[in-house]
Amino acid sequence: MKKILLLSDTHSYIDQRILHYAKEADEVWHAGDIGDLKVTDAIEAIKPIRAVYGNIDDDKARVTYPLNLRFVCEGVSVWITHIGGYPPKYNINTRDEIKANPPQLFICGHSHILKVIPDKKNGVLHMNPGAAGTHGFHKVRTMLRFTLDSGKIENLEVIELGKK
Repeated sequence: MKKILLLSDTHSYIDQRILHYAKEADEVWHAGDIGDLKVTDAIEAIKPIRAVYGNIDDDKARVTYPLNLRFVCEGVSVWITHIGGYPPKYNINTRDEIKANPPQLFICGHSHILKVIPDKKNGVLHMNPGAAGTHGFHKVRTMLRFTLDSGKIENLEVIELGKK
């Protein structure tokens, strides 16, 4: 079993609340728009991190992290990308791949809107953790945490970090 902390859209912002929750996780996943790599460096200093770059990320982030990250963790197939769309309206870059090779868990960021949507047609659970940073139109900073165990996604919780 692994405890996962999922965040996105930090836009160079990191604080002790984010790091507190990171310490409680086994792994931290970042769905892009990292901003300054001090964010991922601070997290990586305490826990393993998997991340993708987003549309605001510079060349340093793009060299360090991929656009798409596919892997299996605790028997769950995962795909993380920054801009992916939502079921049933995935964007042009993800739609065909989801149909041809659907992950069990599809994660994206970008919208700053927290959503968890089951895609029953493709057998995919879509997650967007909202935005953990202070830049953007969102009013409340959010993250998600959950566990992965023997091919199952369980114990999903929304973490509200307060107003931005």
